[in-house]
Amino acid sequence: MLTSVRSLLAATLLAGSAFVAAPALAQDAGSGLSVSGNAAIVTDYRFRGVSMSGGDFAIQGGLDVGHDSGFYVGTWGSSIDGTADYGEMELDVYGGWSGDITPGVTLDVGLLYYMYPSGDTGADTDYFEPYASIGTTLGPVGATVGVAYAWEQDSLGGDDNLYLYSDFELGVPTTPLTLTAHLGYTEGPLAPPYLAGSTDDSGFDYSVGASATVLGGLSLGVSYVGVDGPSVDGLTDDAVVGSLSMSF
Repeated sequence: MLTSVRSLLAATLLAGSAFVAAPALAQDAGSGLSVSGNAAIVTDYRFRGVSMSGGDFAIQGGLDVGHDSGFYVGTWGSSIDGTADYGEMELDVYGGWSGDITPGVTLDVGLLYYMYPSGDTGADTDYFEPYASIGTTLGPVGATVGVAYAWEQDSLGGDDNLYLYSDFELGVPTTPLTLTAHLGYTEGPLAPPYLAGSTDDSGFDYSVGASATVLGGLSLGVSYVGVDGPSVDGLTDDAVVGSLSMSF
């Protein structure tokens, strides 16, 4: 089963990366708590198909604390293409609940807070985004459908943003290989065409990928990522994204 909050953050869906594998390696901290961590180097940080690192490498990592009740909190960060407003770092904090609502069907609901602490202009860049997803299995395929909605906030130009997505994951039997596919739709100021300079504030992003666990929690992944709208080099152009990740 995909971990929806991580696929929501990663958006490139590099299967086998820290975003997917971290919960499987969680360490028992006692009192029903578990702690897991992840670190990765990616050739391009793509957020819902759009490059946040200017088409360059990015260093990423996160930490999660979960409870047997299903509640969890976590934080995740990535280097980004430095600008005066946003700086050179994205830092996300999130919390929510995940659990089975019926046998074989998992609900995940929570709230994400996106922060850019290294910006030096005082611009309002941070924003909140609640999310919800439902995951299940369709034969050998893990499937997740989800929604994230950021209400009107100054950092979004006083507008709201809707994101709908679906993720699919297939582990190839008797191999360490995992195949993934992703399709997302954005309506609002974070839509790929709008960020590329178009007046169109809606559009799709998609990716297909594969990964393999090579040693313990160490994984290699590759994914092809594309979006609707104008193709801008290092922003919305199609890209092949690779990853080297570690979960612990």
